[in-house]
Amino acid sequence: MAELIFFSGTMDCGKSTLALQTDHNHASRGRSGLILTQLDRAGSSTLSSRLGLAKAAMEVHAEVDIRRIVVDLLSQGHRVDYVICDEVQFYTPEQIDQLAVIVDDLSIDVFAFGIATDFRTKLFPGSARLIELADRVEVLQVASLCWCGRRATHQARTIGGEIQREGDQVVVGDVGTGEIAYEVLCRQHHRRGITARQAGRQHVSPDPLPFA
Repeated sequence: MAELIFFSGTMDCGKSTLALQTDHNHASRGRSGLILTQLDRAGSSTLSSRLGLAKAAMEVHAEVDIRRIVVDLLSQGHRVDYVICDEVQFYTPEQIDQLAVIVDDLSIDVFAFGIATDFRTKLFPGSARLIELADRVEVLQVASLCWCGRRATHQARTIGGEIQREGDQVVVGDVGTGEIAYEVLCRQHHRRGITARQAGRQHVSPDPLPFA
């Protein structure tokens, strides 16, 4: 039976790496897949991981009908045994519905990878719809770590190291680059607004430790 599976986790927990590994595993067994992504850090039409791995993908804009793409490929004689969707938090709820139709009506597995909540701790619309529809939701077990060493559970948007609470839900960036950056925090430090830069200022003593 085909399934719609949502693999969820924070930044840095290996979602895109797992997406690439999933494609490799299926392709190595002779299966043919379709890879979709949106707003990847490496640019348009690319599925990339922070480990340096990358593969060409189809860019999913808001107006794209994913079901139609798959049906057209099948009608043209192409095989589509599975669909991999990365950065799925950016997909529209309607596109998530299309993924469910692909699974139910075409018996094609769909593996979706993405972040559940935004920097305000609110569910992305695409992720919310996936949680409602998915056959399974798998929380990735590779733990991203907050600066304090605890498991990171929340994404934070920062400007100059200061946590942001308001703003557009989608602003593309990467960890530690540019004026706008993102980092992962545990719930406690996200709630208190203490970022890694602030922790360095506030909690690291300039005095030497009292032992040699």
